[in-house]
Amino acid sequence: MATSRATSRATSRLLRTAGTALTAAALLVSGCSSGSPSSGASTGASTGQPTNSRTDPGGADRDAATATLKPLPATVPANLRPYYNQRLTWGECDIVGFECTTMRAPLDYDAPSAATDLKLAVSRKKATGPGSRIGSLLVNPGGPGASAIGYLQQYAPQPDAVRARYDMVAVDPRGVARSEPVTCLSNAQMDDYTRIDQTPDSDAEVDRLTSALRSFAQGCRTRTGARLGHVSTAESARDMDVLRAALGDEKLTYVGASYGTFLGATYAGLFPSRVGRLVLDGATDPSLPARTMNRDQTAGFNTAFTAFAEDCAKKRDCPLGTSGPEEAGRRLSALFKKLDAHPAPTGSPRPLTESLATSGVTAAMYDEGAWPVLREYLAQAQKGDGRGLLGLSDAYYERDPDGTYANQMFANPAVNCLDLPGSFANPDEVRAALPAFRKASPVFGESFAWAALNCAYWPVKPTGTPHRITADGAAPILVVGTTRDPATPYPWARSLASQLSSASLLTYEGDGHTAYGRGSDCIDTAINTYLLEGTPPPTGKRCT
Repeated sequence: MATSRATSRATSRLLRTAGTALTAAALLVSGCSSGSPSSGASTGASTGQPTNSRTDPGGADRDAATATLKPLPATVPANLRPYYNQRLTWGECDIVGFECTTMRAPLDYDAPSAATDLKLAVSRKKATGPGSRIGSLLVNPGGPGASAIGYLQQYAPQPDAVRARYDMVAVDPRGVARSEPVTCLSNAQMDDYTRIDQTPDSDAEVDRLTSALRSFAQGCRTRTGARLGHVSTAESARDMDVLRAALGDEKLTYVGASYGTFLGATYAGLFPSRVGRLVLDGATDPSLPARTMNRDQTAGFNTAFTAFAEDCAKKRDCPLGTSGPEEAGRRLSALFKKLDAHPAPTGSPRPLTESLATSGVTAAMYDEGAWPVLREYLAQAQKGDGRGLLGLSDAYYERDPDGTYANQMFANPAVNCLDLPGSFANPDEVRAALPAFRKASPVFGESFAWAALNCAYWPVKPTGTPHRITADGAAPILVVGTTRDPATPYPWARSLASQLSSASLLTYEGDGHTAYGRGSDCIDTAINTYLLEGTPPPTGKRCT
């Protein structure tokens, strides 16, 4: 497939944000985030168990949680001191200008043992100057499952002012990419899995979908083993504190996007006294149960699709008509239905199915810069050529041209299904919820609802429940929300900012997922000033 410069830029952006996607192949429990108050199978104060915790059996829908994440003791326990006191030995990376190393972390923080230690991959780009070095700045692009190191090495050169004063650092979280990766299926099996019909029209199709979900889950158990029960967000947050100490920093400075905001907020809740300057961009709400988050995201993608449709209607070549979102939704739904019955050829052995087309369209909702490409590829698909949308879907799934998949779509459910009880316990619960999901999005609602069934078959029981994070005593934290963000709806940012006792809310009035580095001088200046000077913008500040 030929790739234009615009397509290349859009695909690059999609790869950057793919870790935040609500997958159309039933890989996620709650899109880009979930809540995890505990770290491993056990509970109690040592793992930051929330107080007044309420369970959510079967993913039952309900109001936001009243539980609050408890901080861990400020003093490092004796059995964890060897991890905190470790020395990192840096060496060259494959990419010039970056250093790489590994750090040790206990598989189970409640029962650390050198025999089961994990080796987590770390990379950094040292401060370049001019100006005095402030410290280390840890970054995470979200997911869960996106490689923080890959993100760092591709995007750390910007912004110049921040790079000059900080060592830019990333650790691939446990279970992700270079850090003891979760593995579930072969590449060929993954190709089959992404094509599974997730708008089942009969009991037989429901059976095929649930069989695929069970096989995926069993593959994760077989190929990953005991590590599958120790990839929670709380454990990754504790790994970040070990890394902070190993880097020699008294406090953590951090920029997290999408799911990375939940990871950063969890760190703040567990270690409020060690919070430095935290930017949480594209914020998630840890107090919500999985089903509510799924439905919120469904509405978020509908908001993004409405913005795309309104923009498309202004173009003479719009493949979805020129009368606006309602007509556009009907035409896109008709295309999906057509592909469900007759997948489109792509010039390869992999035809474009409804599920692959849905993931391709979903991917383009993350960045308005991809809208021209989406218009082109939708027009192609309407004419029976599925190559363009298949390419967007492959970028979304991090599938290389040679058919190799990154582990992102394996790590994603592994974290999400551990962090929260699943949205649904069985197909009947999905069927009952379909009207609410269709109301949230007539185009995406059905597929997103069925996608949320995956955790029902997960081989490891969840260790977390919904909870609030207050991080009492933490230094000022900056929460950023985008008003028409598809994956992390803006109300989540408002909610997280209201929970965190020291948070300021910065709002970007615009389209796309996250705000920092996406073209708003107002947003970038506010965040850079906070990182460089420690002064957050006044809460309520809005940018365009």
